[in-house]
Amino acid sequence: MDIIIWLVITFLFLYEPIYGYFDYQKFKERVRRNPNERTKYYKKVMVGLWIPTLVILGLVIFGPLTWHDIGLRGITLDTDPLGTWVTYIVIGIAILYTLLLIYYFVGSKVSKKIQQEIIKATKRDLEKSKFADIMPVTKEDKKVWTFVSWTAGITEEIIYRGFLIFAIPHLFPSLSIWAVLIISSIIFGLAHTYQGFSNVVRTSIVGLFFAVLYMCLHSIIPVMLLHFFIDYIAKISDSDET
Repeated sequence: MDIIIWLVITFLFLYEPIYGYFDYQKFKERVRRNPNERTKYYKKVMVGLWIPTLVILGLVIFGPLTWHDIGLRGITLDTDPLGTWVTYIVIGIAILYTLLLIYYFVGSKVSKKIQQEIIKATKRDLEKSKFADIMPVTKEDKKVWTFVSWTAGITEEIIYRGFLIFAIPHLFPSLSIWAVLIISSIIFGLAHTYQGFSNVVRTSIVGLFFAVLYMCLHSIIPVMLLHFFIDYIAKISDSDET
């Protein structure tokens, strides 16, 4: 099993951080000439995420891993791994952030004012970002983006939280839990090199929050849902006009 674990980890270090970075540079040139390239790129991204995920699921289905090992299990509140204060603070932040996302999502459907506020705020952020080209623009983009959001929510949590948080201590049993969480989060951040260094750092921090939340709940399922919702909200940040 160790060989397969190392192969998956090697893939994670090579595919998204290196191939993904250079492929995104080529995509930016193509999408400026042909907007239809955006949906093609989305599909390629999804394939790249499902490949390691299917390998991991294969290890579960055919052994030696279990669903429990990769966090696909019921929620169990546990304060022992990280302490009572960390556990409840992180869960509290997750609940508040989820409520905020729901507010903006529902508000965008019933209030033009809220929708316009979201559009303006997102446009300001995109003007400063290095990955504005990837965001959905047309109605077709937004349809496919829903599948991208689900794919990211499911596969990235299985890979970077469920699998890595099991695999790293399996390979390096002397590491502390915080070291494991930080390493897995950095690897997650490196998968976003195409977004630039500052966003690699930011994504690593988000990944650490997801990892801590996973440890608090002992399940990646609620983390999957939160991850999906965060990505999906991007779809309402643009007007529906195409």
